Amino acid sequence: MAQGGAGPLPGSLFPAGFLVLCDPLRRHCGGKRMKKGLILLNAYASMKAVSGQAARLQQELAQRGVTTHILRNGQLPVEITAAGEIRAQTQADFVIYLDKDPYTSLMLEKAGLRLFNRHEAIQICDDKLATFIRLAGAGIPMPRTLPAPLCYYPGTPVDPAFLDRIADTLGYPLVVKECLGSLGAQVYRADDREGLEHIVGTVDNRRHLYQQYVAHSAGRDIRVIVIGGRAVAAMRRVSDTDFRSNIELGGRGEPIDLPAEVAALAEKAATLLELDYAGVDVLFGPDGYLLCEVNSNAFFEGIEAVTGHNVAGDYADHIVRCIGC
Repeated sequence: MAQGGAGPLPGSLFPAGFLVLCDPLRRHCGGKRMKKGLILLNAYASMKAVSGQAARLQQELAQRGVTTHILRNGQLPVEITAAGEIRAQTQADFVIYLDKDPYTSLMLEKAGLRLFNRHEAIQICDDKLATFIRLAGAGIPMPRTLPAPLCYYPGTPVDPAFLDRIADTLGYPLVVKECLGSLGAQVYRADDREGLEHIVGTVDNRRHLYQQYVAHSAGRDIRVIVIGGRAVAAMRRVSDTDFRSNIELGGRGEPIDLPAEVAALAEKAATLLELDYAGVDVLFGPDGYLLCEVNSNAFFEGIEAVTGHNVAGDYADHIVRCIGC
C-alpha cells in the first residue's frame, strides 16, 4: 500500500501535551468536562464528500461550544502497551468515527472514548448480511435473502447445484450483493443463469449474499436520516438508467413527504442497531415498504441540499446531549 495517505486536513493538529486517556469518568455521557472531540476519517479516503462532512460537523459543534479536531486514522497515536493496556494519546473525550476500521474503533472504545457511532454498530452495518441477520425476527420487512457459503480460496468454482437452488428460490432477475461495499458499487443484478455465473465469477471468494429483486422499486428508493432514534430528513432517490438509485451512480435526490410507515421502519432499524446516526434505505415493495440497507456513515450533503434541512446541526445537537455539554 502506498505510504502517506491523503494528507492533513484543516484543524487536524492538536495542542501540545497529549493526554493518555485513562480516566473512567470520561466514559459516560453527562460529564461537563466532555467538551473536546475528534472527527476521525479514513487514512486514505480522498472524496470531497468525506472531508466536507467532517467540516460541517466541526462547524456545527463549534457553534454549540464544542471544540473538535479533524484527524485521519493513523495520525492519532493509539497502542497496546507492553503491559497490555490500550492508550490513546488525545485530549478528546469523544470521537465522531467517519471510518470503518474495526481495530482502531475498538481500541478507542477500550481506551474510554465515546464513539459516534459505536464500534459494534459500525461493524454490523458495514456487513450487509450481518445487518439483515441482526434485524431478522424484529418485524422489519425485507427482501428474501440467502447467504453465500464462505469460500477460502480465490478461483474456486461454485457448485452448480447451489446456483440452481438460488435461482429456484429467488427467480430471475435476482440481486447479488457483496457484504462489504459502499455507494452501490458492489451490487449486481443477474437476469439469467449466464448473468448469475458471470457475477459469481466476478465476486469470486468475497463474502456476498443473494436477494430477491424488487422490481417495483427499480431505480428508486427512499433515503431516511435517523439521528438519536428519530427520522429527521428524507428524500426519494431516483435513477433513469440503473436499477440502483445511488446518487454516486448517477441517481438524483428529490423531495418527499415521508410516509409515517417509512419513518417508523427506519427508526426501528436504527434503534435496534444502536446507531446514533444512520442513513436507512427503504424500497417500494408491491405490498408495502421493505428495508434495503442501513448505513452508519451515510453522507448528508445531498439530503441537506434537497431538503434544506440542517442534518449536521441535528447530529451536533444529539452529540451535545450525549456528552452533557
